[in-house]
Amino acid sequence: MIAGSSTVFTLAERLAIEFVNEGYADQLLIDSIGSGAGFERFCVATETDISTASRLIHSDEIATCQGNGRDPIGFRIGSNVLAVVVSADNDFVEGVTLEELAEIFSTAETWQDVRPDWPAEPILRFAPGTDSGAFNYFVEAVFEQDPAPLLNAANLQLSEVPAVLREGIKLSPFSVGFFDYAYYAEQSENLRVLAINGTTPDATRIETNDYFLSRPLFLYTTATIMQEKPQVAAFLNYALSNATSANERVGYTAPTTARLNEGRRNWLVAMDLLQQDERLYLPKVRAESRLIVE
Repeated sequence: MIAGSSTVFTLAERLAIEFVNEGYADQLLIDSIGSGAGFERFCVATETDISTASRLIHSDEIATCQGNGRDPIGFRIGSNVLAVVVSADNDFVEGVTLEELAEIFSTAETWQDVRPDWPAEPILRFAPGTDSGAFNYFVEAVFEQDPAPLLNAANLQLSEVPAVLREGIKLSPFSVGFFDYAYYAEQSENLRVLAINGTTPDATRIETNDYFLSRPLFLYTTATIMQEKPQVAAFLNYALSNATSANERVGYTAPTTARLNEGRRNWLVAMDLLQQDERLYLPKVRAESRLIVE
C-alpha cells in the first residue's frame, strides 16, 4: 500500500505501471491523499508501506512515526519544477518578485501596470489546462490554492499541450507563460526563463530547493518494512533505477546522479548490505484519487 502526495502520485503511478510491466504479479495500490494525510496513514495508523511526499517529513511526523515503531527513511526520486518563461525577443524583463508574478498572472492588464518602466502593452498569458498538475501547483504556490485570479485574467490561453504553450509564447515579446521546467529544458530555443526573487531554476537550485517553484519528491518507508516485505524493497530499487526516465515521461525533473547514488547507498544500508558508517545521509532541512495496478 502506497499513499500520500497527489504530485508524487503522477510519478509513482508511472513507476508502478512500468514495475508491473516488468513482471510484478501482485496487486499494487496507490492512494492520492496529500503529503500530510499520507504521513498520518504511515506514522499514526501504520497501515501503509510507502508514504509519498512533495516535501521533507516534518520533525513532529518523525517523532510520531518513531513512537509507533517506525523509523522513516526518505528516498528522493524527483522534483516538480515550473519555469516562468517569456519570448527571447522580450528585452525588458529579466526577473520578477513573487508579488509581481502574482500581478502578471492576474490583475495587471499591461506590463506597465507591473513596473512603470515596462511597455504599456497588454500581457499575453499562457498556462497549462486546469486539469494539469502544473496549473494546480502554480495556483497553490502563487494564489494560495485559489484559481480565480488566474482564470479571470485577460488574454489567457490554456492548453494541455506544452508545445502549444511554447509556440504561443515565442510569437510575441509581450507574452509570458509557465509550464513544467522539463518541457522548457527540452526545447528552450527562442524562449527565456525568468528569475523569481533573483533565482532561476538551474540544477543546483532545484536540488537544494532554493528555487521558489520547485518541490522535492520523496518515497518514505522503513528498513523493517523493506526487510520484511521484499516487494517493497524491489519497488524502491526499481524507482531509484528508473527515476530518470520516469520523470522525463511525466514532465518532472530527475534527481542528480549523486542524489540517486545516495539513495541507492541508503537502500543497501536499509537492507543490511552496507555498514552503517558507509551511509550517506540526506541533508537536514526544516523540517482521493486511487490507482490499482494488477
